[in-house]
Amino acid sequence: MNAETHVAQPRLMHLPVSLFAMVMGLSGLTLATLRFEHASGAAGAVSPYLLGLTVLVFIGIAGLYLTKLVRHPAAVKAEWHHPVRLAFFPAISISLVLIATALFAVSPALALPVWALGTALQLVATLAVVSSWIGHRPFEAAHLNPAWFIPAVGNVLVPLAGVRLGYVEVSWFFFATGMMFWIILLTLVFNRLVFHAQLPDRLMPTLMILVAPPAVGYLSYSQFSPTPDAFSRILFYAAVLFALVVLTQLPRLVKLPFMISWWAYSFPVAALTAAAFAYGEAAAAPGIVLAAKGLYAVLAVLIVMLAGRTARAAMNGEICKPET
Repeated sequence: MNAETHVAQPRLMHLPVSLFAMVMGLSGLTLATLRFEHASGAAGAVSPYLLGLTVLVFIGIAGLYLTKLVRHPAAVKAEWHHPVRLAFFPAISISLVLIATALFAVSPALALPVWALGTALQLVATLAVVSSWIGHRPFEAAHLNPAWFIPAVGNVLVPLAGVRLGYVEVSWFFFATGMMFWIILLTLVFNRLVFHAQLPDRLMPTLMILVAPPAVGYLSYSQFSPTPDAFSRILFYAAVLFALVVLTQLPRLVKLPFMISWWAYSFPVAALTAAAFAYGEAAAAPGIVLAAKGLYAVLAVLIVMLAGRTARAAMNGEICKPET
């Protein structure tokens, strides 16, 4: 018993907050599936089961991380003060907002409290992280990477369910906040990518996060303005452009060994897939809807591959271990 405890405690201590990116990926798959079902005339065929799986994974990871907080508060504090891992803490509130968005299709009454909790936590997380950024921490250019989009730009997700729940002005506030920080951080991130050292291998998958802000931005903006206009087209095609830019880095990306940061691929691909379905239908562009179906197939294969590799890594004790 003592030996088991001795082994379990260090592993729990090194449980990364970035695991919540897995919930974001599964939530994104659920939302993309809802769009796929709508385009295929098969509403409710698979999405409720994916939603249930997503909720279970969220509860499991949240339970483990809460246990880590209770047993090893110093380890959680160290993650909070880590210049890279700090950006993943808002993935917790973002996961709740995404789950609420998917839950809206099943029960708006159940979606509301989940959305309200996630939205409130997202505001707290945004203020805490941005306050940290502009405080006196010794941040360096090498610490900056696309994962920094998560805390502030994650606000753009709030309108996905917020508008349909009737909280239009609240949704506009979060949308404006997220888009403002997207512009600011996009400039900073590109400065880092162009004028500073190349991203280390463990952060290379975060390049895919460049796709998420404009893709989600389009989906959220379409809640306010369903008919495509100039701004919505700019957002959608910006997401397509960033996806093509990331594809130019594919030869290096495919050579990387598996890391938990690979889950950074999942949500951006899901967001682009959902955006393609929504834009194709709104703009009456069947070619884009067809492309969205192809993207959905890629997304499904990607999620299955990530889940399998993560399960294998967990069984081999390769996830909850100190950074080297």
